[in-house]
Amino acid sequence: MLNKSLLHPESIVVVGGSNDTQKPGGAILKNLINSNFKGRLYVTNLKESEVQGIRSYRDPADLPEVDLAIIAITANSVPDTVELLAYRKNTRAFIVLSAGFSEESRAGKELEKLVVDTVNSVNGVLIGPNCIGVLTPDYAGIFTHPVPKLNPFGCDFISGSGATACFIMEAGIPNGLTFANVFSVGNSAQIGAEEILAYLDENYDPASSSPVKLLYLENIVKPWMLLKHASSLIRKGCRIAAIKAGSSEAGSRAASSHTGALASPDVAVNALFRKAGIVRCYGREDLISVATVFMYPELKGKNMAIITHAGGPAVMLTDALSNGGLSVPHIENPEAKELLAQLYPGSSVGNPIDFLATGTAKQLGTIIDYCDKQFKEIDGMAVIFGTPGLSKVFDVYNVLNDKMNASVKPIFPILPSIMTAHEEITGFLLKGKTFFPDEVIFGNALSKIYNTPAPATAEPVMPEVNLAGIRSIIDSSALGYLPPASVQGLMDAAGIPRAGEAVVNKREIASAEAARLGFPVVMKVVGPVHKSDVGGVVLNVRDEQTVLTEFDRMMKIKETIAILIQPMLSGTELFAGAKFEPKFGHMILCGMGGIFIEVLKDVAAGLAPLSADEALAMIRSLKSYKIIQGVRGQKGINENAFADILVRLSALLKAAPEIIELDFNPLLGKEDTVIAVDARIRIAPCLLSTSLAPAPPAPV
Repeated sequence: MLNKSLLHPESIVVVGGSNDTQKPGGAILKNLINSNFKGRLYVTNLKESEVQGIRSYRDPADLPEVDLAIIAITANSVPDTVELLAYRKNTRAFIVLSAGFSEESRAGKELEKLVVDTVNSVNGVLIGPNCIGVLTPDYAGIFTHPVPKLNPFGCDFISGSGATACFIMEAGIPNGLTFANVFSVGNSAQIGAEEILAYLDENYDPASSSPVKLLYLENIVKPWMLLKHASSLIRKGCRIAAIKAGSSEAGSRAASSHTGALASPDVAVNALFRKAGIVRCYGREDLISVATVFMYPELKGKNMAIITHAGGPAVMLTDALSNGGLSVPHIENPEAKELLAQLYPGSSVGNPIDFLATGTAKQLGTIIDYCDKQFKEIDGMAVIFGTPGLSKVFDVYNVLNDKMNASVKPIFPILPSIMTAHEEITGFLLKGKTFFPDEVIFGNALSKIYNTPAPATAEPVMPEVNLAGIRSIIDSSALGYLPPASVQGLMDAAGIPRAGEAVVNKREIASAEAARLGFPVVMKVVGPVHKSDVGGVVLNVRDEQTVLTEFDRMMKIKETIAILIQPMLSGTELFAGAKFEPKFGHMILCGMGGIFIEVLKDVAAGLAPLSADEALAMIRSLKSYKIIQGVRGQKGINENAFADILVRLSALLKAAPEIIELDFNPLLGKEDTVIAVDARIRIAPCLLSTSLAPAPPAPV
């Protein structure tokens, strides 16, 4: 956990401080001096008695006691230096800038462990190694640029990459984005993004803490810690956006079922972020745009007014908002006619509201007032204003600033004339505002936020299941795919509706069971994983002779041990499944069946345990959801019954965490029911690593 020595040190030593400001030890010392650190500042340098005007200790053993050590020396020298400072100088916080540790070699990993062990032994805090440092209101402990002027209500920014942290700050500062604290965690040998977020959560004060948190992550080591504290912060009123790099499927491990193939680690990240309420971003520009939206009051609704003096950008923004699920409603009421009468001929107020290139600052103010106070159908405003290029337009930007301060509804300024209106925009930024240089990027960012759900219920209510029955089956089963009888037993114990069926391995029993179930029937091989690929599925079997003929043929298929017979049911094919992902726990997936899962991969994922609301949200997020609702005269599917299966599946996984892969494929959905037709379940020992308690139960 972070401590006072790191966040509010009274003394700092730069180990490896230099007069050469092109070296990390020199640059960070210069930044500390320029940021007017109020405490005592020390330097160690083996060759110098004075560095940048500060006394240098050639031997660290001669140092007085010091709270924080910022270390910029070769990796081999770091363990001994940390040991000396920790045990002899009462140092309790360390920022190690040096590279050459676990990111580089096995020997470096061993050096890193020595450092961590020493810091842990004195209950200290370690940031890094292999990082750019820490930036707080107390000190500028970074060796790179930019070094932004900090704002307590700017963004708290935690980054797993030092260079990326710099690039993101460089992208945001010109748009007016400010920062409160910046943490570059590097290798996260002891303290990672999750621990810093935990500290920000446990010490959050709405009167003095930043309400915006930004994350750049390359690895999520403790997803349940991230979930707990991110969702807690958001419930307290914070807003969080994050980039998780490494989203390709190249690293996802192979699996034998549909669920396993679809559930890559990145799917788990998406599920985690949605459960926590984190807005996921995929690049620097994306993150900066979302963060800039966060700087403004929250949009309470989906209806936007677009106010502009340029038609083209308004059209592009309308497209971006509409495609993202927001609305640009047509405005047609008596108040709109009043407004139009106050604008120049040729203006339009239908939305977008275009007051022409010749429009005045006064007209802009009038339009904003009408949208804020008169147009009840409007929830927020986007103002697109550059400059006609004929004269300075300080008056327009001043009016915009004043109206943004006074408006009840949020106003988002899109200012594309970053060269032609450079002076005006600079003045606007000096008033403490942020802006968007591009209307489509803004529209996409606002849509992304709108479509991110609030944090899920921390402890959802689970349906009652037959826990004893589930445990009896699991405890008596061998590892691997369960036999059909065991699968049926688990489904029944969890209350998951399934089709009647029989598993047979003799001709005469096949004939009798088909007659009992009622023709027509479906016959499927038991054994091969992908039945249809080996000719192991026969539909619409209508008589006894066909049953016998197909039984003889199918039993000869490689790996077949029996034949599953079910009544031929009708309905729309659906899919549900689950997969255990190390560290994250169980993911539950759902979607339409057939081509939607095979080709289009239209699948929604959620992290167990699932609430009923989460299950419904997953279903409604599918691109094919309109089919579930019913289209072109076709009856829809009972989405509540579908959601109930997902929630019961979640309860089954809680009772049987040994399940590492599960498929209900297909489910058949109708207007009144959803029923499982085919199912596969695989169990294996699997341990969930987490530092939180309570956590999802781990398989044994």
